[in-house]
Amino acid sequence: MYNNSKSIALFIFLAFLIGVGGTYSAMTLFDSVAPKVTQEVVEKNVEQPTVETKPVTMDDVLAKFSKAYQIISESYVEEVEGQKLLEGAIQGMLETLNDPYSVYMDQATAKQFMDSLDSHFQGIGAEVSMTNGRVTIVAPFRNSPAEKAGLRPNDQILKIDGEGIEGLSLYEAVLKIRGEKGTVVNLTIERPGVTDPIDFAVTRDDIPIETIRTSLIERDGQKVALIEITSFSEGTARDFAKALSEFEAQGIAGLIIDVRGNPGGYLRSVQEIGHLLVPGGKPIVQIENRAGDRERYLSSLKEEKDYPIITLINKGSASASEILAAALKEAGGHDVVGETTFGKGTVQQALQMGDGSEIKLTLYRWLTSAGNNINEVGVEPTVPVMQPDFFYASPVNVEEPLKFDMMNEQIKNAQVMLKGLGLEPGRVDGYFGSQTEKAVIAFQRTNDLEATGEIDKETAEKLQSRIIEEVRKKENDRQLNTAIEMILQR
Repeated sequence: MYNNSKSIALFIFLAFLIGVGGTYSAMTLFDSVAPKVTQEVVEKNVEQPTVETKPVTMDDVLAKFSKAYQIISESYVEEVEGQKLLEGAIQGMLETLNDPYSVYMDQATAKQFMDSLDSHFQGIGAEVSMTNGRVTIVAPFRNSPAEKAGLRPNDQILKIDGEGIEGLSLYEAVLKIRGEKGTVVNLTIERPGVTDPIDFAVTRDDIPIETIRTSLIERDGQKVALIEITSFSEGTARDFAKALSEFEAQGIAGLIIDVRGNPGGYLRSVQEIGHLLVPGGKPIVQIENRAGDRERYLSSLKEEKDYPIITLINKGSASASEILAAALKEAGGHDVVGETTFGKGTVQQALQMGDGSEIKLTLYRWLTSAGNNINEVGVEPTVPVMQPDFFYASPVNVEEPLKFDMMNEQIKNAQVMLKGLGLEPGRVDGYFGSQTEKAVIAFQRTNDLEATGEIDKETAEKLQSRIIEEVRKKENDRQLNTAIEMILQR
């Protein structure tokens, strides 16, 4: 479809709108996520002149581009690089699609994408996208520097190392975020529901491309298998099949599949996993092209599982994660526990431009097993479960110490954290009362800090690290424990 030279020329030369809308990943680029951006212009009481249109031929396109290119390169007040004009044209075409999933990658970016598919890379470990012109966190990966620092889905990056990034393309911003292991990148974040920007110091590290983690939970004399899928890469289905086989050989009471914070991945990978779990003959997913034609991918599973399967989801579960959750829910009749997912229902493919650059273009819509379009809607859990409040607490940013009789949002966050750690701050509305002061003193004493009763930078950082420790404890994970109890009760 795209090998024809004139078709490639059309992609390259059709527009001159400068700007890039798309999705890029601080880990991978094969299937990222961002809410679809739409614009509607309503004009009232304005009569438009009738314009007779005629089909635009490829010769017309090339002639108009050639003329525009010549005018700009020869007449603009400053000298212009031809390559920049060319890439601006490609980016402009993608911008007119109003589809942040479709993105142009120049040679350097395309190479970085391929490097990201290696066994590991160095960075912060977060999936990012361009949403409404802002670089946005889709999901930090499990145990990554981004997660440990407190970054969350839908955080919008305003500054990188103190410099505003307005006007940067997504991949230009990503290049600034990534860096050598041990170095620190400072991110200024705007978080939904939080009034003031939040600053994060994230120490870069090696980010292994490990997509499957397993554990066996033994409770009440029964064994429950837990398989976490962090993303869907080339080897994910193979590793999943191996883990599942090993668990089944031990005799399990049930299986929990955790795709929380999983931003997606290869469509083929999730299809292969679907063949292992979805009842035979039922759709794993449906793919719809621009003409509305659908192709159903049916499961070939010979024998249905004789144990319950529960999927864990949250707002960071997207794309391929949603395909798996929806298939198990709709075709398998299995429960899904957690929060409504992100809602990304399109499929992209990287198309080679012939010079090392690529266009990642949306080619299809995907629909759930039952034919539902979840784009911008998400997959709803059969059993909604929210985590404890301290799971959602924002990090405390301290410029001046927080102390008695003050009131602000930072204090409210600290109070939620203190309460989550088993200390009683009295109130959690942001007012620093005497009970909060006592709770701070108790926290400082048990963590080898000077017991001042004030929250300085050192105390705030210790609060954050202790909360992360509590979040990682399985006994505090309401969603996981709900799933375990549901299996044991069957």
